[in-house]
Amino acid sequence: MSNKVKDTDEIMIDAGYVPVSGEQIEEESTGIKKLTDEEETVKPKFRPATINELNNGAPQVRRIPVPPNRFTPLKKEWKKIYEPLVKHLNLQVKMNVRSNRVEIKTSKYTEDPGSLQKAADFIKAFMLGFDIDDAIAILRVDDLFIDSFDIKDVKNLGDDHLSRAIGRIAGKNGKVKFAIENTSKTRIVLAETSVHILGSYQNIKIARDSVVSLILGSPPGKVHANLRTITARMKQRF
Repeated sequence: MSNKVKDTDEIMIDAGYVPVSGEQIEEESTGIKKLTDEEETVKPKFRPATINELNNGAPQVRRIPVPPNRFTPLKKEWKKIYEPLVKHLNLQVKMNVRSNRVEIKTSKYTEDPGSLQKAADFIKAFMLGFDIDDAIAILRVDDLFIDSFDIKDVKNLGDDHLSRAIGRIAGKNGKVKFAIENTSKTRIVLAETSVHILGSYQNIKIARDSVVSLILGSPPGKVHANLRTITARMKQRF
């Protein structure tokens, strides 16, 4: 009988032998330990970056142009504009009369990285024609936005038809516009052929759909009925 062990013969394994997996061999050869599933799910904890760290310590600046028709309102409401930016957001604000721009700059006391963008959006809202008390809500509420569009982008209208479309949006003594604002909890500014809507994303959609319907020729009565339906649904939901 041959002493050679055939391929089909059973091989005895010593009791002290422990099989080594491919992962263990890889760890021994590379010196890198593979993380367990539990260790992989643990999220690393990093502190929030400060405003100064984001730009290597250099101040960040935003410059907002001032339209000619907003110089007088800006001068009148200047105190209401700069006080919340300086006192609460710790920003620096000045009016550059040479370039006709409002300049906002971070300081060493600025803590929130989003303060500068909020301040810029607030001033832009005021420049678009929103009342100061409505625009300042941008500083207090996180999910407020401005949606702007031109009436001619919805429908290319001639001068007479354009005037009638603007009249339908505003309504007699502004009643239609106020109804849309109150129902959708938004604020609307009509500036020549431009429409600016301030509010949350969902509420802006409600207001925009109503304005677009009026531009396309829907009578105000039908838009009012749709708004009442939306109001009833919102009350049932909440």
